[in-house]
Amino acid sequence: MDVPFAPPPGQAWTSVSPRLARMRRALVAASVIPLAAAALGLASASRLAGLITGIAAVLVLVWAWSAVGRNFRSWGYVERADDLMVTHGAMFKKLTVVPYGRMQLVDVKAGPIERAFGLVNVKLHTAAATTDAQVRGLSPADAGSLRDRLTALGEAHGAGL
Repeated sequence: MDVPFAPPPGQAWTSVSPRLARMRRALVAASVIPLAAAALGLASASRLAGLITGIAAVLVLVWAWSAVGRNFRSWGYVERADDLMVTHGAMFKKLTVVPYGRMQLVDVKAGPIERAFGLVNVKLHTAAATTDAQVRGLSPADAGSLRDRLTALGEAHGAGL
């Protein structure tokens, strides 16, 4: 089933920074804190309700923790001679191929949480709005060099248009 999502022959997916998984797991842990606090509050009123809520909090944390890992491992990209391939998605897989000659601009973005974890996202815009591709979770150095390479390749391939 993974054949349509396999990297090109002789190449491997370039993975994103492990800090992406750390950031997302920190967000998961922060979102479970209110559930854990509710469990403690309920435990003072009813031991059974507190126990059930506590077990639910642990189950949600374990499930989300493993989901973040699966999703992190699904991100990858390959720079080929004429295009960039980006894949992601653990449950719903997606592969996007962006020809360098079709790129119109390259965005580099990072929100406050991403910056706190030292992460940057690179987004490619093409003439067709539905074919935009994004590489999430890059280190600033990797994002800068990818941006420069993509911009140079886009200019070189788009020169004949």
